[in-house]
Amino acid sequence: MTPEEKATGKSNYYEAVGVSRRDMLKGVVASGAVSMGGLGAAYFGYGDKMDNPVRVGVIGTGDEGGVLIGALNPNYIQVVAIADIRPYNVHRALHGDWGGSDPQRTHDIRTGLMEKYGWSTEDEARKHVKVYEDYRELLKNDDVEAVIIALPLFLHAVAAVDAMIAGKHVLTEKLMAHSVAQCKVMSRVSEEQGLYLTTGHQRHYSVLYDNAVNLIQWGVLGQVHHIRAQWHRGNLPGRDSWQPPLPGGEEVVSGGTTKVEDRILKELRSYENKVKSGDLPAAEYDIMQKKVAQWTAWNEDRKVSAKDFGYEDLTLSNGRKRSAMEELCRWRLWERTGGGLMAELGSHQLDASSIFVSALHNRGKARKDQVHVHPLSVHAVGGRHVFALDRDADDHVYCMFEFPGPHYDSTFDVGYRDSVSNLPDPKTGVPGYDTDPNKKIVVTYSSINGNGFGGYGEVVLGSKGTLILETEQEVMLYRDDDTSSRIKVKDSKAGPVLDTQASGAPTADSSLAKAADSGPISRGYTEEMEHWAWLIRNADPRDTDVDAQPRCRPEVAMGDGIIALTSNIAIKRSSRGESGYIEFKDAWFDIHSDETPDGSDVTVEYDKLVKKA
Repeated sequence: MTPEEKATGKSNYYEAVGVSRRDMLKGVVASGAVSMGGLGAAYFGYGDKMDNPVRVGVIGTGDEGGVLIGALNPNYIQVVAIADIRPYNVHRALHGDWGGSDPQRTHDIRTGLMEKYGWSTEDEARKHVKVYEDYRELLKNDDVEAVIIALPLFLHAVAAVDAMIAGKHVLTEKLMAHSVAQCKVMSRVSEEQGLYLTTGHQRHYSVLYDNAVNLIQWGVLGQVHHIRAQWHRGNLPGRDSWQPPLPGGEEVVSGGTTKVEDRILKELRSYENKVKSGDLPAAEYDIMQKKVAQWTAWNEDRKVSAKDFGYEDLTLSNGRKRSAMEELCRWRLWERTGGGLMAELGSHQLDASSIFVSALHNRGKARKDQVHVHPLSVHAVGGRHVFALDRDADDHVYCMFEFPGPHYDSTFDVGYRDSVSNLPDPKTGVPGYDTDPNKKIVVTYSSINGNGFGGYGEVVLGSKGTLILETEQEVMLYRDDDTSSRIKVKDSKAGPVLDTQASGAPTADSSLAKAADSGPISRGYTEEMEHWAWLIRNADPRDTDVDAQPRCRPEVAMGDGIIALTSNIAIKRSSRGESGYIEFKDAWFDIHSDETPDGSDVTVEYDKLVKKA
């Protein structure tokens, strides 16, 4: 789309949100929540301040752990301990991250604890934050009330169960766990211990996605029948974000000769020489000194004995030797430690799709009666189409999911009327899947490497309009497929009506919505942690009322995990020349059923995770 078309879509979005949430947005703007960073509390119904922040330990302070540290709100969370086996990650947790092509932007995302809490030196920070190598030692710290887990996927369940048995509330990064059985064990332990367990699918706490849900429920799009989602990246052999440099170097082939190349040490020496040269401007010199300190810590990772922490050597199918250190640093590439594209990326998009479909099914229902809707089936293919046989993870996956369509009652304006077939029926409306199995919402998803065109996001298509969500940063709304016309939204008894209007000054409703959205765009990380902390202080984990539970509570997070892990099974089947079609079973989504789609055994995992602890 052209910049003009995107601008039109954004204007349409603000117009619709301004009309649909007029009263709420007036309160948000009047309260000062936009400028004071209180949008999460205003949107998601938790308190906007806490007198006693929750004392938290962060287990795993690598890339994702650093993002969470950068996003946390000190008014809700006080980090009192961290645990990581890599000096590099400990350094970044304290000082923030100064890597990447734009070090300042990287640091703005991973700010580090020193800047977050105003500690001027590392020594001062360490007086407030205890640093551990083994997370199990952190769990013995009675000052830690709750933990945030950002470890490789295969460690989510073991660390979460250990933490809950030690009496700590848990927020673990997505995917919930490495297998469905592990998800069920984690969920049951949370119930048994009476502790909060939530998973970091942050779209549940994104203001943009919450506005999108509101528009879908309100009926702006009419009858939703298709969602198109993707996450495309430009990763290629030789420049893969999932293959960071290895501490101590690795063998490479250059000019037909095999040699050991240590990229980390090479870059460290380059930065040291730039600092010594005295030729750098003051601002650049300061950043370069920080890079030297960070790369020095990264180089120290070579001393880590990865095998002591459960990582393994392996001979790959192409004969190359993979070290335990490589499994530690590149864990996303391996089936034993990660879950591939569907776990790391696809789970986000399918979580969003489930949120949208559930919103339609829950229209008009009291919160206590609302359900999280699961797909009916998946058909998937994938493979390593670009990369060498140096990984287990596919570099391309394509999935098609069928979700049950909702019933639209006669008061819902679907945007069409066929008097011959009497659709919608003036008395009963448009039937849902339960009445007519043809009524489905199909979600298509692709995640590829080698070409990042289109980035990531979702497109929701309905009988009246199209909603586009791009990179968790922008939302655009169009009437049907018309990307050039501005719309004016009218609220009628039958629901919203989208009329085209001539270009002109923004309406009062559009201006109101834009004012409420004028602060920094949050992807939901801050809000998910705020709500979790607020619940710990103000609610009871044993209270099953939805208002006393996090939005991505165990049954929701497990559902997302089942979708991703079942998709991986379908891809494997199709790769073997078998059918890549799988129908989902309700029992898989039942925490108290031992049935799983992936062959994982709940009893075995319970014995491993709980009895061990």
